[in-house]
Amino acid sequence: MIGVSTAGSALAPQKLPSVDHIPSLDGLRAISIALVLLGHLYGTRGFVVLNLGVGDYAQLGVTVFFVISGFLITRLLFLEHSKNGRISLKLFYARRSLRIFPASYAYIACVSLLWMAGIIQIEARDFWHAVTYTVNFLPNRSWPLGHFWSLSVEEQFYLLWPSTFVMLGARRANWVAAGVILFGPVARTAARVFLIGTPYRYLEMFPMVADSLAVGCLLASVSGWLERRKWYLELFRPGYTLGMFGLILLINRYMAHTVVAVFGTSIINITIAILIHRFIYCSGDWIGQFLNWKPIAFVGVLSYSLYVWQQLFLNPYSTAWANAFPQNVAFAIAASLASYFLLERPFLKLRRHLRA
Repeated sequence: MIGVSTAGSALAPQKLPSVDHIPSLDGLRAISIALVLLGHLYGTRGFVVLNLGVGDYAQLGVTVFFVISGFLITRLLFLEHSKNGRISLKLFYARRSLRIFPASYAYIACVSLLWMAGIIQIEARDFWHAVTYTVNFLPNRSWPLGHFWSLSVEEQFYLLWPSTFVMLGARRANWVAAGVILFGPVARTAARVFLIGTPYRYLEMFPMVADSLAVGCLLASVSGWLERRKWYLELFRPGYTLGMFGLILLINRYMAHTVVAVFGTSIINITIAILIHRFIYCSGDWIGQFLNWKPIAFVGVLSYSLYVWQQLFLNPYSTAWANAFPQNVAFAIAASLASYFLLERPFLKLRRHLRA
């Protein structure tokens, strides 16, 4: 897995200080949530239209989150097995529940109160899908709970991947991840061919998006092998890094086209995984220093809270004062800070106790 520091090289790998902290990941989360916020600000009252012609910012940000999740969860499974000789699924699911559920269910409760007060309009089915984390199978969902589609995908991943990893072992689980990556374009093609005329054709159902997570899983498994390949490390050089950024933005620009959406998604997933690996491996260069800068890293720590709560305020379909720019951003940040410090952090302390 990701190696130990070597002085004197622009591509020197950096030592990972602890299980709970991987260099650059918080900074990458910060960039991801910034893309989501920018994408959701588009169309809100008072926000100056910022169209750089690179496609859907929010969707790209979520894709980065997916690849990071696959990488991080798989790495934690490897580390637990290496440390204890086994993996406790019971403790894994307990830790995940303490991390995910407090903020999400608090948000659902808040939206429920606003709905009962008549302040926002939501169908009852949206609540049931949000509570059960199946929003990614719900067409025509309401805006305040619509972003739970990605949280639903993550929860389904948490349910399936650790069990697969434990039952099959790391080596055979890698083949499952590779199979999911190859199946992604097939699933997206099938949806566009066989679901014509239905609201499910472009829905983010698990088979259509699971390859983003699987790429991260496979990266965690083969990163050590890749780091011993000179040709692969060449991809970490600035010129190739810039080229990969350009490739992602170019493909994302044309995602509305069927062929690009089917196969370009796979290219984006793999390219994002290489860039994530590069920023972890080369965390000492100027990009790594920016990603690990404390203010940027803190935004990454806050990214889950921001993602959960921003949807209530960054609403392009509302003309309410609270949903207009710039106060909508201020309200989203305030809500996420309150959620993190008052609700989530106490549960995170318990989660670290369970990990120990």
